[in-house]
Amino acid sequence: MPNFAVKYFKKEMENKQTAILLVHCPDKQGILAAVTDFINVNKGNIVYLDQHVDYVQNTFFTRIEFDLANFIIPRDKIEEYFHTLFASKYEMDFKLYFSDVKPKMAIFVSKMSHCLFDILSRYYNGDLNVEIPFIISNHPDLAWIGEKFGIPYHVFPITKENKAEQEAKEMQLLKDSNVDFIVLARYMQIISEEMIQEYPNKIINIHHSFLPAFVGAKPYHAAYERGVKIIGATSHYVTSELDAGPIIEQDVARVTHKDTVQSFIHKGQDLEKIVLSRAVEKHIDRKVLVYKNRTVVFS
Repeated sequence: MPNFAVKYFKKEMENKQTAILLVHCPDKQGILAAVTDFINVNKGNIVYLDQHVDYVQNTFFTRIEFDLANFIIPRDKIEEYFHTLFASKYEMDFKLYFSDVKPKMAIFVSKMSHCLFDILSRYYNGDLNVEIPFIISNHPDLAWIGEKFGIPYHVFPITKENKAEQEAKEMQLLKDSNVDFIVLARYMQIISEEMIQEYPNKIINIHHSFLPAFVGAKPYHAAYERGVKIIGATSHYVTSELDAGPIIEQDVARVTHKDTVQSFIHKGQDLEKIVLSRAVEKHIDRKVLVYKNRTVVFS
């Protein structure tokens, strides 16, 4: 679908109140028919449906979105009814969301601005159906960007000695603001196990795809020295195992012997911001389903 058509469709959907079901369960005959029948019988109009069967895991996945305008069941009872009638019967693991409830997204950043600028530009243009209550950083360098977009910018300087104390303050701020998920827009700190457990599959990170081949502070320099022909970026959910969480989005670009270190960095950072924003948008639109450290990303 062309970009202008996608934007038009999303604008149209913003004017509707819809419910979104993300479901996975053991694959059995009749599951999709049962779910769609539940929606149709209760006068819901399905506006989106995508499904996938993993035959290796014998697992069924689906994302269904339906209009609530004429839906008989009150929205605060839909989850209860669905669980009673279908989830227990088909051993379903499901989540229910509503399109008119904007998730709250906190952004963590250090000194590099490219990913932060890209996300805030999309947010400012209305491309991200989300609220951003604040930006958190371990450095003051990018405070002017928060000021430019009118978003509070909180600085928590971190050292080895105060890391636990500062992160506890960050977590309290997240809790007080009812933040739903976190985006690490090139935040150069390792997230603690406590925060990861508090936000499972709700912390999105971005890194160059050279890991683990080109580790360290200058991966693009190392890639240049090695003469690689493809560079890339990966966005994934954060887990306790560093850079090994479920992958949401990836992309690559070709490079040649004519490229310099600076063009490597430029192309790499361009990929990073695009890939991260795609991943964030998929998460906001409830199109990512995590299963056994892998993701099903619906179209």
